[in-house]
Amino acid sequence: MNDDLPRGTLYIQDIEIGMSRHLRKTITNQDIELFAQVSTDHNPVHLDDSYARNTQFKGRIAHGILTASLISAVIGEQLPGHGAIYMSQNLKFIAPVRPGDTVLAEVTVSAVNREKRRVTLACLCSVEDTPVLKGEAVVLAPSR
Repeated sequence: MNDDLPRGTLYIQDIEIGMSRHLRKTITNQDIELFAQVSTDHNPVHLDDSYARNTQFKGRIAHGILTASLISAVIGEQLPGHGAIYMSQNLKFIAPVRPGDTVLAEVTVSAVNREKRRVTLACLCSVEDTPVLKGEAVVLAPSR
């Protein structure tokens, strides 16, 4: 799922601008159904084929926040990793993710404030060559 990139913790002292981490995940029907249960978002565009065919998407799509949660996984597991604390996140949803799509979720360090232990991350999710989500996160990184 994560292309064998390291998991664990990168401390603020070791984080540099330009560092990047990613993961790939294929979004399944089960993922969408479980996310609907956890989030209580049962919008039929996510769950009902007949309903979704009659929307602008012409078929079912995954919850946007399900896609965004992959960014959280990269941050919490890889960069900075364990001990990272989300401070803020902005997102722009560009294109839908459909059941069966494989999403590449990437974060890249765009700024580091060592004194405040803050890391700014450019966030991008794509399906093949199509961006589906862009944004920026600010996280508090662990220190030694």
